[in-house]
Amino acid sequence: MSDTHTQRRTWVRSAIRRIEADFQRSADTHLLPLPLPGLPGVDLYLKDESSHPTGSLKHRLARSLFLHALCNGWLHEGSTVVEASSGSTAISEAYFARLLGLPFVAVMPRSTSPAKVQAIEFHGGRCHLVDDPKQVYAESERIAHETGGHYMDQFTHAERATDWRANNNIADSIFQQMRHEPHPVPHWLVASAGTGGTLATLGRYVRYCRHDTRVCGVDAERSVLFEHYRSRDPALTMAAGSRIEGIGRPRVEPSFLPDTMDAMLKVPDRWSLAAMLALSDRLGRQVGGSTGTNLVAALWCASQMMAQGQAGSIVTLLCDDGRRYQTSCFDAAWRHEQGLDCADAQAQVAHWMDTGIVPDEVFSAMPRAGTLA
Repeated sequence: MSDTHTQRRTWVRSAIRRIEADFQRSADTHLLPLPLPGLPGVDLYLKDESSHPTGSLKHRLARSLFLHALCNGWLHEGSTVVEASSGSTAISEAYFARLLGLPFVAVMPRSTSPAKVQAIEFHGGRCHLVDDPKQVYAESERIAHETGGHYMDQFTHAERATDWRANNNIADSIFQQMRHEPHPVPHWLVASAGTGGTLATLGRYVRYCRHDTRVCGVDAERSVLFEHYRSRDPALTMAAGSRIEGIGRPRVEPSFLPDTMDAMLKVPDRWSLAAMLALSDRLGRQVGGSTGTNLVAALWCASQMMAQGQAGSIVTLLCDDGRRYQTSCFDAAWRHEQGLDCADAQAQVAHWMDTGIVPDEVFSAMPRAGTLA
């Protein structure tokens, strides 16, 4: 065995040890009950992924992607790590790159919130902004090639990098934390789709463990994933990028596996932001837009359970901290500019939680597919 090969293996072992040590220093994320006075018999919980060291659900993904790349021999000492990301994944990958002493470049749409850019730079990363969201893939490949680095490609590797049976598995964490609740096996797990990796993990895990739990995927307004769930057409594309950062895609990604889900909803952006604001008021702290998307879908599932006379629990995700979106989702001027004024809808979401009455506009404007009854 050559000295170079030995040195590389030694560095990889050291890198994996550092990532595992970091994991051991972090407690699991909290599971928060959210009272629903208008939906008695349905217990809703939020898996608070904002408490990760990098502040979002993507911390789990970044850890898995780094371990996947290291064990596949794709990363070595001095490698430049490159990722196509609208923000949160890049923040988390910048954190792990700095942990390993590796340079990091995030390729992202120019519309990404300044707070996310600052967070990436805080962790030592560099941001490469592009005008067309669809350019992020080719630009990432180009930069990785020119630097002799590695393109992480979360949209291809998310579902395969995460061990859905055990290691760093969000589904296993949820079921462990639910053990002593009144309804320990959730009726629904609800999650929005970015890469699709989290949904694949949830769907695979409940099948592997033979739970009766069903999985509901959620898509943003400017995204093709819901249409792909219905049609299975892999060639779908969309010119506009998602306004709900972190979820929704302009093309069908390899990590999005529709057969791991039982149902899917597409939530209009206005209602995602209305739910984001209503939930932030109820929790006393700000949550991001994708959490609002999740809440609308979870409330829909809860309403369907009530209509069927079913009692049980639902778990969805609090994806990240809303303070990252002060210049976008939480800015009333930005919402108005985007045609997303939602004060009336915010009040209706709060009324939905308190009375169980589904807003008429949600009922008529939210596409649905799969077995939701």
